[in-house]
Amino acid sequence: MRILIVRYKKTRGIPEGGEQGSENNLIVLRQIAGEENVDTYFIHDEAHRRSLLEYVEGVLYMPFGYYFGLTPKRVREIVSMAQGYDVVFVDRSVFGIIAKRLKETGYKGRVVCFFHNVEAVYFKAKYGCSNPMRWLVVPCADRNDRWSCRYADSTIALSTRDDDELFRRYGRHADQLIPVAFVDRYKRDSYTTEFTSEKPLCMFLGAYFPANVEGIEWFVKEVLPHVDIRMQIVGKGMEKLKEADWMRPDIDIRSNVPDLEPLFEAADIMVLPIFKGSGMKVKTCESLMYGKNIIGTPEAWSGYELDYAKAGGCCYTPAEFIASLNDFCTNPRPRFNAYSREVFVEKHSADRMVEKFRSVICV
Repeated sequence: MRILIVRYKKTRGIPEGGEQGSENNLIVLRQIAGEENVDTYFIHDEAHRRSLLEYVEGVLYMPFGYYFGLTPKRVREIVSMAQGYDVVFVDRSVFGIIAKRLKETGYKGRVVCFFHNVEAVYFKAKYGCSNPMRWLVVPCADRNDRWSCRYADSTIALSTRDDDELFRRYGRHADQLIPVAFVDRYKRDSYTTEFTSEKPLCMFLGAYFPANVEGIEWFVKEVLPHVDIRMQIVGKGMEKLKEADWMRPDIDIRSNVPDLEPLFEAADIMVLPIFKGSGMKVKTCESLMYGKNIIGTPEAWSGYELDYAKAGGCCYTPAEFIASLNDFCTNPRPRFNAYSREVFVEKHSADRMVEKFRSVICV
């Protein structure tokens, strides 16, 4: 069996959450079909900076359902390539037009579409009402989600929330639910036995993205003045927060960190004040992998099945965050949360996902 996986971006730097998910999908597909039988087609390559002409072309094609990077010519190229493969794995439903063209041209293989989010919901959160791109991107995403549901032989969603939203919008349930997963990079014979400090180091992880920025601003204004903690913000592009008038000078901001492991190990608590979005938060899965104490909103925990109190806490209001953080300050507990790690190994390790992928690939 030969598989062609169509991915959004060939990352040259630190991959963002969605690209980490795509990389794990690739690893699992290689386990199923063999590395030599899986090829990748990238819509974008970060080594190639888009010219003004390419950007304008992307905007002009978007009303016709071609998300940035796709053109009729490139879709024809993918359709032509697909004839040599048994499966085309479209690794983002925002490229549903590829599934549509494959079926319209009589492709005999299997088309699988992977929903990292319900893209229409995701892009509504990404582009505010005042952003003119919202009125191009959201309809394009909605159209591609619909095409993915209509034309794919199999669809994969991350969670029951996304599955319910897909059915409500497009009348189709996903064929398989496969939550966010990682190749386990943190297997150890032993883990630290140190306890959290009286003034715990709290880390927020995430790229410079509207929902992340809004959550951090809310936390800095509503929670941080009322707790005795050290705050660290880590993520791609986050140096821009230093220019915000609400940012505090005592907050440690790290951008484009090549190796996150030392930062994860040093952090006492992961704080994830996220209020908008779709899909599942990759940062939550990564925090579970490193065995962290995690205090997050219902949005940060969406799609994860576990005992929130054992992992850290599920909070929504400032008072709830303040109470949970103050409890850590007065009642230190192990910095390595064995329960979080156990949840990752049992439910979110890529090795556990192979059979679920196989059920929609090998039909």
